Amino acid sequence: MNVLTSAAAKLSAYNRDSILSASPARLLTMLYDRLLLDLTRGEAALSAQQWPTAWENLRHADQIVAELAGSLRVDLWDGAEGLLQLYGYLADLIVGGMIERDPAKVREAIELAEPLRQTWHEAAGLLPAVGATDAGRDLGVA
Repeated sequence: MNVLTSAAAKLSAYNRDSILSASPARLLTMLYDRLLLDLTRGEAALSAQQWPTAWENLRHADQIVAELAGSLRVDLWDGAEGLLQLYGYLADLIVGGMIERDPAKVREAIELAEPLRQTWHEAAGLLPAVGATDAGRDLGVA
């Protein structure tokens, strides 16, 4: 195993362990962080006409939105239904951006997702140090 392969394996193990040991609140913020990273990369790739790179990043962003929507507990708070509809709109923007190769649609998705990311980070920061099971219920996610 060469040095690069070893370093990549260690980074992969670290990332896997970070995800497996994260509380639901931390997982939620990690998903939002990655969503914005994928959207930003996808927008840049569309603008540069790097279609495969754009497709890969936007497909991953769409999968994250699907995970966020699937983990949302609409029975826990009144705003959940509206957030679920927003997730649907985000998915439409992402897919539209991919199909139409339109960076403006991806830019709109970024502008909608960034305030949500900031809000979830603030909410997670307000939670007391609790067990992983309890933290997720406080944010209304499974």
